[in-house]
Amino acid sequence: MTDTTAHLSLTLLGLGDMGTALARTWLAAGHSLTVWNRTPAKAEALAAEGASVAATPAGAVAASALVVVCLLDDASVGSALDGIDLTGKDLVNLTTSTPAEARARAVWAEERGARYLDGGIMATPTMIGVPEAGGYVFYSGSRALFDSRRAVLEVPAGSRFVGENPGHAALHDVALLSAMWGMFAGVSQAYALTQGEDIAPKDLAPLLSEWLGAMGFFVGNAAERLTSRDFTSGVASSLAMQVAGSGTMLRTAEEQGVSTELITPYVDLLRRRLTADPAAHGGEDTTGAILLLKR
Repeated sequence: MTDTTAHLSLTLLGLGDMGTALARTWLAAGHSLTVWNRTPAKAEALAAEGASVAATPAGAVAASALVVVCLLDDASVGSALDGIDLTGKDLVNLTTSTPAEARARAVWAEERGARYLDGGIMATPTMIGVPEAGGYVFYSGSRALFDSRRAVLEVPAGSRFVGENPGHAALHDVALLSAMWGMFAGVSQAYALTQGEDIAPKDLAPLLSEWLGAMGFFVGNAAERLTSRDFTSGVASSLAMQVAGSGTMLRTAEEQGVSTELITPYVDLLRRRLTADPAAHGGEDTTGAILLLKR
């Protein structure tokens, strides 16, 4: 099955904020869209924009060869598609899930005669349909499905295929979100430290942005060290030095009346790496501590 025309028919299950944004971009691009949502009012709102509204998931799936799912969670996907004939369908699951859930759902779909593609959306609803916003979707699973449906899948946002293991889109998604949350935690700590001082948040903001940008080199450096397992060559600031310096950060937080709960887990991890073998690890950079996170 391939995209042979500029405008084609597809089905979308799920019209939360993200699903609605996806629907509107496909409709605006001239595609024939059938939608279903557990709460009918959300589906009816799109009818005026040209969508066909199905009364049931089965009716929506029957309307198109390409079925996109954007529901609350993996359990919702199983519930919505329970007992529905998927033979010959291309099922693209944009529901947020874990890698294990994605792999299990791929097997589930293939046992029911469908090709399967899992997706991890790296965008907010407001970024959908706005190319300059930089949003995109990780896809993994059937390469044939991705190649044949890529044109229509890229209408709402760009795409990045990350392999035929169906769990890899979800894994990439959560890996990037985890890094984002860590950054948010650090920024939150910085603002908390300066609350109550004669330091306006708007004055600290550009300094934080500049510093975090300058520290971006750590991403590539860590990748190289994890690949080579060389944690000692060209170290500018050693693990021993970082652990020693962490005391100043903790004492400053105490002086400012700020909790250290956002940073002590990382400090504890660095200390554990150092104390395991000070002679071996003291001269490393901090990347080696990543190895302690893998159970």
